[in-house]
Amino acid sequence: MKAKTSNTPRLEPRRVLLVDDEVSFTRMVKLNLEASGKYAVRVVNESPMAQQVANEFKPEIILLDVVMPEADGGDVAVQLRQHAVTQDTPIIFVSAMVSRKESGSGFYESGGEHFLAKPVSTERLSSSIDSVLAKRV
Repeated sequence: MKAKTSNTPRLEPRRVLLVDDEVSFTRMVKLNLEASGKYAVRVVNESPMAQQVANEFKPEIILLDVVMPEADGGDVAVQLRQHAVTQDTPIIFVSAMVSRKESGSGFYESGGEHFLAKPVSTERLSSSIDSVLAKRV
């Protein structure tokens, strides 16, 4: 009997680095994004570890909380932009500081950066990731 082969090339999951100090949030986001089969998610709950993990994981996109205790998202983004591995990696800032009402759809750009308002649905997060990555092709 002949083995079945697929003419469709296997798509590798997109590598997403999630940097957020809220363990319950990161756990849920990781589970939901990976359940789609479209993403491989690495989580960092201590912002000072973001660069080290990014260097090892080589993410295609970074989801970055704005308010964190050790180093805020702005500081982490500056550090990421100073390293060759992550200098061109798109970042989506995820923040509870901006409401959906203020941002309209919950996803917007400002100053060349991307922002998502918390709380965020898996569908909105996924479409935002896909939208940002599609612009890089």
